[in-house]
Amino acid sequence: MENATNEFQARLNGRFQGILQWSQLDELWTRVKIGEWYVYQLGELVPQNPLKGEALAQRIDALDALLHREHDETYCGIVYADDAEAPTLIKVYDPSHMGSSCSTVPSPPGWILSATPPQAIELHTPVPNNRRRWWQLFLK
Repeated sequence: MENATNEFQARLNGRFQGILQWSQLDELWTRVKIGEWYVYQLGELVPQNPLKGEALAQRIDALDALLHREHDETYCGIVYADDAEAPTLIKVYDPSHMGSSCSTVPSPPGWILSATPPQAIELHTPVPNNRRRWWQLFLK
């Protein structure tokens, strides 16, 4: 288990490509939707099973809508993939809770999508209740 945690942390801290344009995000989501992914909102329980098919598409579509609604910019810039063409790990930052780039402790993403089982990420601040309630809608 410790080895898996170390491997996941190494991948999470590795090299990522920024998804700068909304059209690039659309392309990324298209690639993601055809696979099986663990979709993890930090602050919640680590998912034990990957999502696929309609359940995955529904979660991706809801996350995409949230990003478009709350990141009111002409560019994306808050999603990062280990490989945009063949992703296995994606970090999605919460547009309402991104923290500060000046902090000595980098802000964690709001969500992680992983093709392999993720490990729990320790948060230094609680997840806002509105995000927790939003995420719980998918767990019913």
